[in-house]
Amino acid sequence: MANSLPARSEVDKRFTWNAERVFPEESGWDQAVDGIVASLPDLAEFKGHLGDGPDTLADWFDANERAHRLITKVAVYTTMSYSVDVGNQLASARTDRLRTVAAQLSAAASFAIPEMLGIGLPKLREWVAGSPRLAHLGHYFDRLEKLQEHIRSSEVEELLSQASDPLATALSVHGVLANTDLKFAPAVGAGGELHEVAQGTIANLLTNPDREVRRTAFESYADQHLAMKHAMAASLAGGIKRDVFFARARGYSSSLAAALEPAHIPIEVFHNVVRTFRENAGTWHRYWHIRRRALGLEVLKPYDLRAQLSPNVLKVPYGEAVDWISEGVAPLGEDYVEIMRRGALQDRWVDVYPNKGKRMGAFSTGSMDTPPFVFMSYNDDIYSMSTLAHELGHSMHSYHTRGTQPFVYSNYGLFQAEVASNMHQALTRRHLLATKTDPAFQVAVIEEAMANFYRYFLIMPSLARFELEVHERVERGEALTAETLNGLMAELLLEAYGDEVDVSDRDRERVGSTWAQFHTHLYSNFYVYQYATGIAAADHLVQRVAAGDRKAIDSYRAFLKSGGSMYPLEGLRMAGVDMTSPEPVEAAFATLASMVDRLEKLTLTERSASRPSRES
Repeated sequence: MANSLPARSEVDKRFTWNAERVFPEESGWDQAVDGIVASLPDLAEFKGHLGDGPDTLADWFDANERAHRLITKVAVYTTMSYSVDVGNQLASARTDRLRTVAAQLSAAASFAIPEMLGIGLPKLREWVAGSPRLAHLGHYFDRLEKLQEHIRSSEVEELLSQASDPLATALSVHGVLANTDLKFAPAVGAGGELHEVAQGTIANLLTNPDREVRRTAFESYADQHLAMKHAMAASLAGGIKRDVFFARARGYSSSLAAALEPAHIPIEVFHNVVRTFRENAGTWHRYWHIRRRALGLEVLKPYDLRAQLSPNVLKVPYGEAVDWISEGVAPLGEDYVEIMRRGALQDRWVDVYPNKGKRMGAFSTGSMDTPPFVFMSYNDDIYSMSTLAHELGHSMHSYHTRGTQPFVYSNYGLFQAEVASNMHQALTRRHLLATKTDPAFQVAVIEEAMANFYRYFLIMPSLARFELEVHERVERGEALTAETLNGLMAELLLEAYGDEVDVSDRDRERVGSTWAQFHTHLYSNFYVYQYATGIAAADHLVQRVAAGDRKAIDSYRAFLKSGGSMYPLEGLRMAGVDMTSPEPVEAAFATLASMVDRLEKLTLTERSASRPSRES
């Protein structure tokens, strides 16, 4: 088959991530897991003794950290192995084993928080003030105080931890279906050439200038998900019921509250995103109209929404992408750029190219004891460059946090994470628009920007609305079926498409399967709305950072280093943005509208320039 993918074993090692930096030998994984299991009785010995004094409590935190640092390292290696070849049965078995051991570790440590609350926060704060070994835990106990009404007894906490493994089965089933069992028919070009449809190629195929490639890829990908829609719907229903169960077990008023309150995010922030998206849907309708005219189409179909506006695809090899990203983020400092370039080009942070069996999507992973790693499927185009910029933004955020914070604050939520990733994209985009003046190039950059906004300011808010509705249905005791899920998803997306996108009855079903095509996002309780808040916050900050404002740069880098040592909204305020207000999201929609204006002018200019002269 033309345009087929190599086997994993055929990929040049230079373009694979450096798993040996995690465990030099595969046997290291087994030894680490055995070490975690062996440590569980030692952790249990602390039960009933945390109140013995500050040194005993400090000893507990040290022992707990050792076990959790090791399991995060194990998780990184497991994810790396499985993601690049989902058919690898050893990697699949390790994924299941990891989930079981993680639940065991969580259960073994579950007594600690109820026991600390039993000691009393005044006493804990007294120990923090008097013990150098506990001095860094003030913010940790402040967070604990805010959540204490939702923390159950040690017996119930242990039971909830043990339940996490079987209740994760729904996500596992959906992932196996999507990444292993789905077999896609090839896309067929106008000239009859075949293109392999896979999780690692679908995004690239949907930007192909050949409309037949786009149409057949879109149909192949959606139709296979529809073929599995009943199994996937059953899996998602299980995932939603898990969320509702945990929310009720901890006494939250809803699944939404259970997702946002532990992250210290006001629920109104979620509703700001949805409300602002709906109020600005007309911007998207206008964009579809301009896109249809620029493509020269009588009707715009769902498979045209990411089509290249120029027949000449802008090629961006991996090395050039790293150069452009480096130039874009240069305001953040020479040291920042040097670390990022070394990771991307020498230290093998990035698993670069698609291969057979590689799962879909892109992400950044890593732990306190490993480098940050990037997973993606680079396709030598500007969209891949944008994805690389995004994931390197995550990795540089992790690099700064883990190099600065103690383990207890080494993690941060998606609410902060998506700011760093989108900042990279915004800085790179601004640099390219300022330095590459060719109109066709500018159109390509704006197309990339619109594709990014499409994902984060159309798909993700629509999925957030979908997620809220399906959780509320389950909370009311209603059933979820494939037909109801498809119908709801189609209704929400067609509202965003407006009359400008022509959707047949069959394509309505395909569009409706979008929920099934997001194989992990909807299994992370109210995760997706934060993509929109992240792009809004980055858009709000980028102008001053790009202009070299020293105060803005320093406060932004301080935000990157803060990790979990501050509440998310406080960290963003330090960086210069207030996400409790709808203003950043509204301002980001204004940026989106300005991109549409700019695209209209550029495509009108190109059409005028290409029109034959009527002069004699």
